[in-house]
Amino acid sequence: MDDQNKNLILATALSFLVILVWFVLFPPPEPTPTPNETEIATVEGNEVQTPSAAGTGTVGEATTATEETLPDEQAPRVEIDTPRLKGSLSLSGGRIDELFLKDYKVSIDDGAPIVELLYPVGSESAYYALYGWAPGAGVGGADVPGPNTLWTVEEGEALSVDTPITLRWDNENGLTFRRVISVDEDYMFTVTQSVENNSATEVGMAPYGILARHGIGEDGDLPGLKNFFILHEGVIGMADGTLTEIDYGDVRDFDIDPNERAQAEVFQIKEDGWIGFTDHFWMTTLIPEPGTAFKAAAKFDPRRNIYQTETVLPTLTVAPGATEEVTTQLFAGAKEWQTIREYQAQGVYKFIDSIDWGWFFFLTKPIFWLLHNINVLIGNMGWSIIGLTLIIKAILFPLAFKSYVSMAKMKELQPQMEALKEAAGDDRQKMQQGMMELYKKEKVNPAAGCLPILLQIPIFFSLYKVIFVTIELRQAPWFGPFQDLSAPDPTSIMNFFGLLPWAGPQPESLMALIFIGILPLLLGISMWLQQKLNPAPTDATQAMIFAWMPWVFMFMLGGFASGLVVYWIANNTITFTQQYLIMRSQGYKPDVFGNIKSSFKRSSKADDK
Repeated sequence: MDDQNKNLILATALSFLVILVWFVLFPPPEPTPTPNETEIATVEGNEVQTPSAAGTGTVGEATTATEETLPDEQAPRVEIDTPRLKGSLSLSGGRIDELFLKDYKVSIDDGAPIVELLYPVGSESAYYALYGWAPGAGVGGADVPGPNTLWTVEEGEALSVDTPITLRWDNENGLTFRRVISVDEDYMFTVTQSVENNSATEVGMAPYGILARHGIGEDGDLPGLKNFFILHEGVIGMADGTLTEIDYGDVRDFDIDPNERAQAEVFQIKEDGWIGFTDHFWMTTLIPEPGTAFKAAAKFDPRRNIYQTETVLPTLTVAPGATEEVTTQLFAGAKEWQTIREYQAQGVYKFIDSIDWGWFFFLTKPIFWLLHNINVLIGNMGWSIIGLTLIIKAILFPLAFKSYVSMAKMKELQPQMEALKEAAGDDRQKMQQGMMELYKKEKVNPAAGCLPILLQIPIFFSLYKVIFVTIELRQAPWFGPFQDLSAPDPTSIMNFFGLLPWAGPQPESLMALIFIGILPLLLGISMWLQQKLNPAPTDATQAMIFAWMPWVFMFMLGGFASGLVVYWIANNTITFTQQYLIMRSQGYKPDVFGNIKSSFKRSSKADDK
């Protein structure tokens, strides 16, 4: 591979990085959420009708005058309190609609509030889970609890790990509905719905679960959503081994009949699956029992701006005097690798795929596994990233050795290549032919230096995905001012690189692009040192471009996650050390600082021309 092709590879990698930086620095704007309203929506083609999860406290189409209802803000609530969760559920509809994550704060600032995942109806961005029964044979809509039905607490006072609660509602026509809700020590709720038939008639009905989210904008915008192109936010589901990811904006594009009230995409799941909504670090998921056939749907009501995911289980026939029940689960919490992995081990089918591993999942999964286990041993994510870099470099060392040996030989041939260029003048074909003959004579393979670069590109993007997506890197401290490795470097000359106790410029500001932190500076220096060991391009213009590239990258990557910059600094430093020692072992003694002078001479000659 000649210098021109190598430059093409580097230019391609640079182009990818430019795109990444553009989306980091200039994300799409967030529109104002739209208000909520009550509506009934149906999934086209369903044999049963499921009500919309929407409810504002008024009597909707799913309720009747005989059903007791209250405005949601007036409805009694049941407290939720576990080691990792706190919140409450509303007896209006029995909605799980207020949930805080005790272990996570919205920022690293002192006094920052903890993360709120679910919001009640009437909030700016309502987000909640709702369960119920869709009426089947022998049952009318008035005979099943609706989204605004006022339940009573039959057993329990507050929901905790050791104390489940039981909700009850009688339809006054012989049917008694109960809902037993329990929660574990992490993020999994178990919901057991039952119906007791004390009437003289056989009835049929289908249990369902709904997750609803209000107020998301036309482009899928909502406060808290990132809208970053490498991150999936929206509907996520598993259907018999097939993972489905649908962005909020794409949900709005589902085909819709003008006579229908909602547009939907339905998934028939034969045995194993789940469906829900996923954000950057948080997720809610409806999980029927493993081995259960059910129908899942992603739904959007364009008139009310409400998104729903739902699961509808097969219709149950309840004979007179009989009781039928069904148990499902609800995950509502942080996408922690270890926690989700344990739920998968307990039977949630391929639940680990709910984490957004990306196209390079075959790299991101093992890279994260290795990083996680190093962090378990070290207890510091910054040093773990450096340890991961050492391991990756050790794995790639056999290829790197051949590359660096080739580069040492190429550096030795630099004077002869310069002579060939002067002899060929403007005849590029003659120059290329002379170089090929020189390579053949000296037994040098210029392509040997390309493979490590090609391997490094997917590894870099995979690690970027891991650092950006996984919650384990969120607000992960290193040392000193570096208290969040998922955020850009907080230091700059404005706070003397973290020595003074005030913050630097905001990451999204123009000042942050100019007054960069200590990590981007170290990155530029490490790239520049590494470049001095590589053969310089024979073309003066290319030499000038390569001379400026480290400093361009230094400013470009100033807004990237500091954990990624730490990886790149460590990678460059290890690469420089390996290459320097290997080149010396091959009889070539690199004069790094001498190369500075020669590079400036070439640049000045190019300027003179």
